[in-house]
Amino acid sequence: MKEIFLKDIAEKLKLSKTTVSLVLNNRGDENKISKATQKRILDFARDNNYKPNQLARGLSLGKSETIGLIVPNISDIFYARIAHYIELKAKEFGYTVVFSSSNENAETEKELIHSMINRQVDGLVIASTQCNQADILKLKNSKFPFVLVDRHYPEIKTNYVIVDNLGGVKNMTEHLLKNGKKNIALITIKSKLDAMQQRRLGYETALRESNIDINTNLIKEVDRFNFEAEIKDAISELNSNSNGVDAIVFTTHYLAASGLRELKSLGINVPNEIAIISFDELGAFDLVDPPITSTKQPVSDIGNLAIEILINEIEKKNENFINEKILQTQLLVRKSCGV
Repeated sequence: MKEIFLKDIAEKLKLSKTTVSLVLNNRGDENKISKATQKRILDFARDNNYKPNQLARGLSLGKSETIGLIVPNISDIFYARIAHYIELKAKEFGYTVVFSSSNENAETEKELIHSMINRQVDGLVIASTQCNQADILKLKNSKFPFVLVDRHYPEIKTNYVIVDNLGGVKNMTEHLLKNGKKNIALITIKSKLDAMQQRRLGYETALRESNIDINTNLIKEVDRFNFEAEIKDAISELNSNSNGVDAIVFTTHYLAASGLRELKSLGINVPNEIAIISFDELGAFDLVDPPITSTKQPVSDIGNLAIEILINEIEKKNENFINEKILQTQLLVRKSCGV
Protein backbone atom coordinates (compact mmCIF):
# COMPACT_ATOMS: atom_id res chain seq x y z
CA MET A 1 0.00 0.00 0.00
CA LYS A 2 1.31 3.42 -0.94
CA GLU A 3 2.46 5.51 1.99
CA ILE A 4 0.22 8.51 2.68
CA PHE A 5 0.98 11.68 4.55
CA LEU A 6 -1.03 14.12 6.62
CA LYS A 7 -1.40 16.50 3.66
CA ASP A 8 -2.85 13.63 1.57
CA ILE A 9 -5.57 13.04 4.16
CA ALA A 10 -6.37 16.77 4.21
CA GLU A 11 -6.63 16.90 0.41
CA LYS A 12 -8.76 13.76 0.09
CA LEU A 13 -11.20 14.85 2.81
CA LYS A 14 -11.10 18.53 1.78
CA LEU A 15 -10.06 19.61 5.27
CA SER A 16 -7.26 21.84 6.50
CA LYS A 17 -3.96 20.23 7.51
CA THR A 18 -4.39 21.87 10.93
CA THR A 19 -7.71 20.12 11.52
CA VAL A 20 -6.30 16.75 10.46
CA SER A 21 -3.21 17.24 12.63
CA LEU A 22 -5.25 18.12 15.72
CA VAL A 23 -7.43 15.04 15.34
CA LEU A 24 -4.51 12.68 14.73
CA ASN A 25 -2.82 14.07 17.86
CA ASN A 26 -5.94 13.42 19.98
CA ARG A 27 -6.74 17.11 20.31
CA GLY A 28 -10.01 17.17 18.39
CA ASP A 29 -12.33 17.57 21.38
CA GLU A 30 -10.40 20.40 22.99
CA ASN A 31 -10.46 22.27 19.67
CA LYS A 32 -14.22 21.71 19.23
CA ILE A 33 -13.90 19.56 16.10
CA SER A 34 -17.13 17.62 15.57
CA LYS A 35 -17.26 13.92 16.38
CA ALA A 36 -18.33 13.21 12.80
CA THR A 37 -15.28 14.96 11.35
CA GLN A 38 -12.98 13.24 13.81
CA LYS A 39 -14.41 9.87 12.83
CA ARG A 40 -13.95 10.60 9.12
CA ILE A 41 -10.30 11.48 9.64
CA LEU A 42 -9.51 8.55 11.94
CA ASP A 43 -11.32 6.02 9.73
CA PHE A 44 -9.55 7.28 6.61
CA ALA A 45 -6.16 7.22 8.36
CA ARG A 46 -6.74 3.66 9.58
CA ASP A 47 -8.08 2.34 6.27
CA ASN A 48 -5.10 3.80 4.38
CA ASN A 49 -2.48 2.61 6.88
CA TYR A 50 -1.40 6.12 7.84
CA LYS A 51 1.75 6.19 10.00
CA PRO A 52 2.56 9.45 11.78
CA ASN A 53 5.89 11.18 11.29
CA GLN A 54 7.34 10.78 14.77
CA LEU A 55 9.77 13.68 14.35
CA ALA A 56 7.02 16.05 13.26
CA ARG A 57 4.75 14.76 16.00
CA GLY A 58 7.50 15.26 18.57
CA LEU A 59 8.03 18.82 17.45
CA SER A 60 4.33 19.57 17.74
CA LEU A 61 4.19 18.07 21.22
CA GLY A 62 7.44 19.63 22.35
CA LYS A 63 9.15 16.27 22.93
CA SER A 64 10.76 13.47 20.94
CA GLU A 65 9.29 10.52 22.85
CA THR A 66 12.76 8.96 23.02
CA ILE A 67 14.95 8.11 26.00
CA GLY A 68 18.73 7.80 25.94
CA LEU A 69 20.43 4.90 27.75
CA ILE A 70 24.17 5.02 28.43
CA VAL A 71 25.83 1.93 29.93
CA PRO A 72 29.47 0.91 30.30
CA ASN A 73 29.16 -2.08 27.97
CA ILE A 74 25.93 -3.18 26.29
CA SER A 75 27.47 -6.61 25.55
CA ASP A 76 27.81 -7.33 29.29
CA ILE A 77 24.88 -9.64 30.13
CA PHE A 78 24.01 -7.59 33.23
CA TYR A 79 23.64 -4.33 31.31
CA ALA A 80 22.01 -6.07 28.35
CA ARG A 81 19.32 -7.40 30.68
CA ILE A 82 18.79 -3.98 32.26
CA ALA A 83 18.50 -2.47 28.77
CA HIS A 84 15.91 -5.11 27.86
CA TYR A 85 13.65 -4.22 30.80
CA ILE A 86 14.16 -0.50 30.27
CA GLU A 87 13.10 -0.87 26.64
CA LEU A 88 9.99 -2.88 27.57
CA LYS A 89 8.92 -0.44 30.29
CA ALA A 90 9.60 2.61 28.14
CA LYS A 91 7.42 1.14 25.40
CA GLU A 92 4.51 0.96 27.87
CA PHE A 93 4.75 4.74 28.21
CA GLY A 94 5.06 5.27 24.44
CA TYR A 95 8.81 5.90 24.38
CA THR A 96 11.60 4.34 22.34
CA VAL A 97 15.12 3.89 23.72
CA VAL A 98 18.44 4.82 22.11
CA PHE A 99 21.38 2.74 23.40
CA SER A 100 25.08 3.59 23.67
CA SER A 101 28.14 2.24 25.49
CA SER A 102 30.76 4.39 27.20
CA ASN A 103 33.29 1.51 27.43
CA GLU A 104 34.11 2.75 30.94
CA ASN A 105 35.57 5.92 29.43
CA ALA A 106 34.55 9.20 31.09
CA GLU A 107 35.24 11.28 27.97
CA THR A 108 33.11 8.96 25.85
CA GLU A 109 30.33 9.18 28.42
CA LYS A 110 30.51 12.97 28.31
CA GLU A 111 30.29 12.97 24.50
CA LEU A 112 27.34 10.58 24.57
CA ILE A 113 25.43 12.76 27.04
CA HIS A 114 25.93 15.83 24.83
CA SER A 115 25.10 13.88 21.66
CA MET A 116 21.86 12.51 23.06
CA ILE A 117 20.75 15.89 24.33
CA ASN A 118 21.46 17.31 20.86
CA ARG A 119 19.30 14.52 19.45
CA GLN A 120 16.56 15.92 21.69
CA VAL A 121 15.96 12.85 23.84
CA ASP A 122 13.44 13.62 26.57
CA GLY A 123 15.49 12.06 29.35
CA LEU A 124 18.52 9.91 30.15
CA VAL A 125 19.21 6.70 32.05
CA ILE A 126 22.92 6.49 32.86
CA ALA A 127 25.13 3.78 34.35
CA SER A 128 27.99 6.19 34.84
CA THR A 129 31.74 5.71 34.88
CA GLN A 130 31.64 7.66 38.18
CA CYS A 131 34.36 9.87 36.71
CA ASN A 132 32.02 12.39 35.17
CA GLN A 133 30.82 14.46 38.09
CA ALA A 134 30.84 17.76 36.18
CA ASP A 135 28.35 16.63 33.53
CA ILE A 136 26.08 14.96 36.09
CA LEU A 137 25.99 18.25 37.98
CA LYS A 138 25.19 20.12 34.76
CA LEU A 139 22.25 17.80 34.12
CA LYS A 140 21.04 18.30 37.68
CA ASN A 141 21.42 22.09 37.66
CA SER A 142 19.70 22.43 34.29
CA LYS A 143 16.83 20.24 35.55
CA PHE A 144 17.24 17.87 32.61
CA PRO A 145 15.41 14.59 33.42
CA PHE A 146 17.81 11.75 34.23
CA VAL A 147 18.20 8.71 36.45
CA LEU A 148 21.40 6.93 37.45
CA VAL A 149 21.36 3.11 37.58
CA ASP A 150 23.76 0.59 39.14
CA ARG A 151 26.23 3.39 39.95
CA HIS A 152 25.68 6.77 41.51
CA TYR A 153 27.57 9.73 42.96
CA PRO A 154 27.16 9.58 46.77
CA GLU A 155 28.13 13.25 47.08
CA ILE A 156 25.45 14.44 44.59
CA LYS A 157 21.72 14.28 45.34
CA THR A 158 20.23 12.66 42.23
CA ASN A 159 17.60 10.14 41.26
CA TYR A 160 19.15 6.67 41.26
CA VAL A 161 18.35 2.97 41.38
CA ILE A 162 21.11 0.75 42.75
CA VAL A 163 21.43 -2.47 44.74
CA ASP A 164 22.78 -3.10 48.23
CA ASN A 165 26.26 -4.19 47.15
CA LEU A 166 27.68 -4.24 50.68
CA GLY A 167 24.79 -6.29 52.05
CA GLY A 168 24.88 -8.72 49.13
CA VAL A 169 28.55 -9.65 49.53
CA LYS A 170 28.25 -9.63 53.33
CA ASN A 171 25.50 -12.28 53.04
CA MET A 172 27.66 -14.31 50.64
CA THR A 173 30.64 -14.29 52.99
CA GLU A 174 28.47 -15.12 56.01
CA HIS A 175 27.03 -18.08 54.09
CA LEU A 176 30.53 -19.48 53.62
CA LEU A 177 31.41 -18.89 57.28
CA LYS A 178 28.24 -20.67 58.45
CA ASN A 179 29.26 -23.65 56.34
CA GLY A 180 32.61 -24.01 58.05
CA LYS A 181 34.89 -22.06 55.73
CA LYS A 182 37.77 -20.42 57.60
CA ASN A 183 40.16 -18.97 55.03
CA ILE A 184 37.97 -17.06 52.60
CA ALA A 185 39.61 -15.14 49.77
CA LEU A 186 38.21 -12.30 47.66
CA ILE A 187 38.83 -11.79 43.95
CA THR A 188 37.59 -8.43 42.71
CA ILE A 189 38.12 -5.80 40.04
CA LYS A 190 40.76 -3.13 40.53
CA SER A 191 38.40 -0.18 40.51
CA LYS A 192 37.42 3.01 42.31
CA LEU A 193 33.76 2.43 41.49
CA ASP A 194 31.62 2.79 44.59
CA ALA A 195 29.86 -0.51 43.84
CA MET A 196 33.16 -2.42 43.87
CA GLN A 197 34.33 -0.67 47.02
CA GLN A 198 31.04 -1.56 48.72
CA ARG A 199 31.39 -5.22 47.72
CA ARG A 200 34.86 -5.41 49.20
CA LEU A 201 33.57 -3.71 52.33
CA GLY A 202 30.79 -6.32 52.58
CA TYR A 203 33.39 -9.10 52.58
CA GLU A 204 35.52 -7.35 55.19
CA THR A 205 32.52 -6.52 57.38
CA ALA A 206 31.41 -10.16 57.51
CA LEU A 207 34.88 -11.26 58.56
CA ARG A 208 35.24 -8.57 61.23
CA GLU A 209 31.82 -9.35 62.69
CA SER A 210 33.00 -12.98 63.01
CA ASN A 211 36.20 -11.80 64.76
CA ILE A 212 38.40 -12.81 61.82
CA ASP A 213 41.33 -10.56 60.96
CA ILE A 214 41.50 -9.20 57.42
CA ASN A 215 44.37 -10.91 55.59
CA THR A 216 45.28 -8.67 52.65
CA ASN A 217 47.13 -11.62 51.07
CA LEU A 218 43.73 -13.19 50.50
CA ILE A 219 42.39 -10.16 48.59
CA LYS A 220 43.27 -10.13 44.90
CA GLU A 221 42.44 -7.29 42.52
CA VAL A 222 42.54 -7.88 38.77
CA ASP A 223 42.33 -5.50 35.85
CA ARG A 224 38.89 -5.27 34.25
CA PHE A 225 40.31 -5.45 30.73
CA ASN A 226 42.87 -8.21 31.46
CA PHE A 227 41.12 -10.26 34.11
CA GLU A 228 41.33 -13.61 32.31
CA ALA A 229 45.13 -13.53 32.34
CA GLU A 230 45.49 -12.02 35.82
CA ILE A 231 43.00 -14.36 37.47
CA LYS A 232 45.32 -17.29 36.74
CA ASP A 233 48.06 -15.71 38.83
CA ALA A 234 45.59 -14.73 41.53
CA ILE A 235 44.23 -18.25 41.95
CA SER A 236 47.70 -19.81 41.82
CA GLU A 237 48.82 -17.53 44.66
CA LEU A 238 45.69 -18.23 46.71
CA ASN A 239 46.09 -21.98 46.20
CA SER A 240 49.59 -22.03 47.65
CA ASN A 241 50.04 -24.14 50.80
CA SER A 242 50.89 -21.09 52.93
CA ASN A 243 47.41 -19.58 52.48
CA GLY A 244 45.23 -22.65 52.85
CA VAL A 245 42.30 -20.98 51.11
CA ASP A 246 39.09 -23.00 51.35
CA ALA A 247 36.68 -20.57 49.65
CA ILE A 248 36.70 -17.67 47.18
CA VAL A 249 34.23 -14.80 46.89
CA PHE A 250 34.05 -13.37 43.35
CA THR A 251 32.61 -9.87 43.08
CA THR A 252 31.30 -10.24 39.49
CA HIS A 253 29.77 -13.01 37.39
CA TYR A 254 32.51 -12.93 34.77
CA LEU A 255 35.22 -13.29 37.42
CA ALA A 256 33.39 -16.31 38.86
CA ALA A 257 33.07 -17.96 35.45
CA SER A 258 36.74 -17.38 34.68
CA GLY A 259 37.75 -18.49 38.18
CA LEU A 260 35.85 -21.78 37.94
CA ARG A 261 37.49 -22.47 34.59
CA GLU A 262 40.95 -21.86 36.09
CA LEU A 263 40.29 -23.97 39.20
CA LYS A 264 39.23 -26.87 36.99
CA SER A 265 42.31 -26.50 34.79
CA LEU A 266 44.45 -26.79 37.93
CA GLY A 267 42.62 -29.94 38.99
CA ILE A 268 41.17 -28.28 42.10
CA ASN A 269 37.89 -29.82 43.19
CA VAL A 270 35.04 -27.38 43.68
CA PRO A 271 33.62 -27.34 46.35
CA ASN A 272 35.52 -30.06 48.26
CA GLU A 273 38.89 -28.28 48.11
CA ILE A 274 37.79 -24.70 47.41
CA ALA A 275 34.21 -23.45 47.51
CA ILE A 276 33.22 -20.52 45.28
CA ILE A 277 30.44 -17.94 45.32
CA SER A 278 29.59 -15.13 42.91
CA PHE A 279 28.01 -11.69 43.09
CA ASP A 280 25.55 -11.57 40.18
CA GLU A 281 25.06 -14.53 37.89
CA LEU A 282 25.06 -15.90 34.40
CA GLY A 283 22.21 -17.90 32.92
CA ALA A 284 24.42 -21.00 32.87
CA PHE A 285 25.40 -20.89 36.55
CA ASP A 286 22.75 -23.50 37.39
CA LEU A 287 23.95 -25.74 34.54
CA VAL A 288 27.73 -25.89 35.06
CA ASP A 289 29.37 -28.52 37.25
CA PRO A 290 29.09 -27.74 40.07
CA PRO A 291 26.23 -25.21 39.86
CA ILE A 292 27.48 -21.89 41.22
CA THR A 293 26.00 -20.24 44.30
CA SER A 294 25.36 -16.63 43.37
CA THR A 295 23.71 -13.38 44.38
CA LYS A 296 20.89 -12.44 42.06
CA GLN A 297 20.34 -8.76 41.33
CA PRO A 298 16.74 -7.55 40.75
CA VAL A 299 17.40 -6.56 37.14
CA SER A 300 13.76 -6.17 36.10
CA ASP A 301 13.07 -3.93 39.11
CA ILE A 302 16.11 -1.78 38.27
CA GLY A 303 14.88 -1.22 34.71
CA ASN A 304 11.22 -0.71 35.61
CA LEU A 305 11.88 1.70 38.49
CA ALA A 306 14.38 3.71 36.45
CA ILE A 307 11.79 4.32 33.72
CA GLU A 308 8.97 5.09 36.16
CA ILE A 309 11.14 7.66 37.93
CA LEU A 310 12.32 9.15 34.64
CA ILE A 311 8.80 9.48 33.21
CA ASN A 312 7.74 11.32 36.37
CA GLU A 313 10.69 13.66 35.81
CA ILE A 314 9.82 14.21 32.15
CA GLU A 315 6.20 14.93 33.01
CA LYS A 316 7.33 17.14 35.90
CA LYS A 317 5.55 15.14 38.56
CA ASN A 318 7.02 15.18 42.08
CA GLU A 319 9.17 18.21 41.23
CA ASN A 320 12.08 18.81 43.59
CA PHE A 321 11.69 15.27 44.97
CA ILE A 322 14.78 13.05 44.77
CA ASN A 323 14.11 9.35 44.29
CA GLU A 324 16.87 7.20 45.81
CA LYS A 325 16.20 3.47 45.51
CA ILE A 326 18.47 0.82 47.03
CA LEU A 327 17.21 -2.66 46.15
CA GLN A 328 17.97 -5.91 47.95
CA THR A 329 19.67 -8.90 46.36
CA GLN A 330 18.81 -12.60 46.67
CA LEU A 331 21.25 -15.41 47.48
CA LEU A 332 20.74 -18.48 45.28
CA VAL A 333 22.37 -21.41 47.08
CA ARG A 334 23.83 -24.13 44.84
CA LYS A 335 26.50 -26.83 45.12
CA SER A 336 29.63 -24.73 44.55
CA CYS A 337 29.67 -23.98 48.29
CA GLY A 338 29.33 -27.63 49.27
CA VAL A 339 25.66 -27.44 50.22
